[in-house]
Amino acid sequence: MNFLEFAVWGAYLTSMGGYLAEVGMGSHIGWFYAVQGIVSLFMPALLGIVADRWIPAQKVLSLAHLLAGVFMLSAGFYAMTAGDAVQFAPLFTLYTISVAFFMPTIGLANSVAFNALTKAGMDTVKDFPPIRVFGTIGFICAMLTVDFTGLQHTFGQFFVSGGVSLVLALYALTMPNCPVNKTAEGASLVDALGLRAFALFKQKKMAIFFIFSMLLGVSLQITNGFANPFLSAFGEIEKYAGTFAAEHANALISLSQISETCCILLIPFCMKRFGIKNVMLIAMFAWVFRFGFFGLGNPGMPGVILFVLSCIVYGVAFDFFNISGALYVDQQTDESIRSSAQGLFMIMTNGIGATIGTLSAQAIVNHFVYSQSEPAAQMAGWSTSWYVFATYALVVAVSFMIIFKNPEKVGKLAK
Repeated sequence: MNFLEFAVWGAYLTSMGGYLAEVGMGSHIGWFYAVQGIVSLFMPALLGIVADRWIPAQKVLSLAHLLAGVFMLSAGFYAMTAGDAVQFAPLFTLYTISVAFFMPTIGLANSVAFNALTKAGMDTVKDFPPIRVFGTIGFICAMLTVDFTGLQHTFGQFFVSGGVSLVLALYALTMPNCPVNKTAEGASLVDALGLRAFALFKQKKMAIFFIFSMLLGVSLQITNGFANPFLSAFGEIEKYAGTFAAEHANALISLSQISETCCILLIPFCMKRFGIKNVMLIAMFAWVFRFGFFGLGNPGMPGVILFVLSCIVYGVAFDFFNISGALYVDQQTDESIRSSAQGLFMIMTNGIGATIGTLSAQAIVNHFVYSQSEPAAQMAGWSTSWYVFATYALVVAVSFMIIFKNPEKVGKLAK
């Protein structure tokens, strides 16, 4: 399940920016990534409520992937028939509907997995990360498939994503049944709608956790949207034309996901040894290095080593934040609102945070990069943009260090 879940995303997430730049929509890249955040403001919570209250989570997961797959295939078909005349409005509309149903599946897949592990009498903190590794492997396989089949700058990536989504729509129905908590007679409206998860903001520690999750979520989609067009742009510089990084941006970026695979395995140890604050803090400083190395590097030697280092630290930056955060929310919430709480986490990170981050990043890139006509000036603009992103991540990390307090001992997350 995890392999297919993230293969759907990996087919286009890191390469779509390159395709959009290729068809003349480089200045709109941010909107295609920001809309993932916009739909995450409400769709994960809505489908999480449905899964908590009325329909088993594995069935909701199946239906969501069916609809996501159909509309992603439709986006690919439109782009194929439009050719060089592809327009922003129809492509963006079909893509938006697809991601509106896909984004909730990330939280739903977590709920389905946690339910299966709990039923089997297993420890979610210890046993989930090795299973989640297969999600990263699926993401990598999809990335490399799109790259080495020559699809990373074409509409073909949408067909790959849509096809895998339909496969998962069928496979999700084979997962263990998830319990639902049907509304009892006389229950309050809050309980009936499954909105109890929002009450977590009444707890100071959880409110601070969710706010910083949002602030760190700003960084999540920046490299997904702009790393591919950034690396590919080096192909316009004679000195770097034909280099591996410029020709196979997706393959180089896949090192980030390989790093994820390794870092996931460190999470059980780090969560129990260092606690949630230090794990999140490590992730925040990793984002500083992720962006900083991109700003300093180039496809030549030894500059390409900095790109490789950026990909290596990405594993820490992404995993230590997303996986640890999801586990923390799971441990802090009651089973009756598990799906809703995961949906709330998605709202703060991939919703509000990612939306602000991608639109802000697009404005910065437009100012420093796409406002320039000469390739050399554009590359200088790219470096400046990465330094701006790194500075933001540093400010968030230092603020988190000062404000967030280590939580009291809670079950398996005890320090």
